[in-house]
Amino acid sequence: RCKFCLVSVFIPRMRLVRFLMKLSNESVVVELKNSTVVQGTITGVDMSMNVHMKNIKFTVKGKPPVSMDHLTIRGNNVRYVILPDSIPLDTLLVDDAKRLPKVKSLAGRGRGRGRGRGIKKK
Repeated sequence: RCKFCLVSVFIPRMRLVRFLMKLSNESVVVELKNSTVVQGTITGVDMSMNVHMKNIKFTVKGKPPVSMDHLTIRGNNVRYVILPDSIPLDTLLVDDAKRLPKVKSLAGRGRGRGRGRGIKKK
């Protein structure tokens, strides 16, 4: 962590996919890595960042737009998600996921000298 970036030290980071999962029923524009533009309403986002949308206008570069009822975009094809100005970012960026405390293992590194793998010799 950067010693000048005090904000990142005190505020827990929210993962991008968690933020996108909160955008259900929002109308967005998604630009894909192949420069295709998809306009529509998000119905859901899964942990692989696959974006499920409805009421789609699908525009391939240099071709007329095509309308679709539903579309799923594979997460690794997303370049940008362009959000409308009306989205309250300050409330959506709050990470409300409950974090589990880290459990210390009973056995750790460096416990005894042992023989490593293999059959125990007498």
